[in-house]
Amino acid sequence: MQVIGFPSAAFGTNCYVVATGPGQECVIVDPGIEILDQLAQVLREHRFKPAAVLLTHGHLDHTYSVTPVCGAHGVAAYLHGDDRYRLRDPLAEFAPQMLAMLEQQFGKAATWTEPDDVVDLADAATLDLAGLRLDVVHAPGHTQGSVMFELAGVPEGTREAATRTLFSGDVLFEGSIGRTDLPGGDHGAMLRTLAHQVLGRTDDTLVLPGHGAATTIGRERVTNPFLQDLPR
Repeated sequence: MQVIGFPSAAFGTNCYVVATGPGQECVIVDPGIEILDQLAQVLREHRFKPAAVLLTHGHLDHTYSVTPVCGAHGVAAYLHGDDRYRLRDPLAEFAPQMLAMLEQQFGKAATWTEPDDVVDLADAATLDLAGLRLDVVHAPGHTQGSVMFELAGVPEGTREAATRTLFSGDVLFEGSIGRTDLPGGDHGAMLRTLAHQVLGRTDDTLVLPGHGAATTIGRERVTNPFLQDLPR
């Protein structure tokens, strides 16, 4: 399995391109702000053909480029139904000063249109896309419709002693967790997610988060301060 990850131009949001190998179909996870040129380079270099866009949740820093990516390749966006409303106008959740900052940084005003084809995800669904079999794990707390995507195997070249890969979005980070003080956040739901959906994964699971460096469930179980007092 090949996974090429790179950060977006704003907020350091990780975008991932996942495929079984060069020249194959791929899925794109969380295409954020100003990633189109870098994504095009990755697709061209590895001769990937997009089959779908997967969204871990509906926040703008993870979804900003979903419509142009889906439109350019004629593919659907996959998002949990509880976050579906966020795709209608994600700019509405951004403070005016934040939108002004983006405009100043990138030299243009933020605009938004929904993708033409959006597939609602549900907990425990299995997606067979681009030769990959991905399990959908509903993980509310950061948003109502936050999900993680889990699949067997790890990216080639992985140095960790891992057998599975988890795209954790903004649920779990190296040494931290997603914030719950934004609209739609729920601290109680996040605690339940961490106790059951995160700590319920095996230690040999490689975690590729929405921001920051890769880690493993085993490492976070021992070192992440937000996981230490949860029921086991």
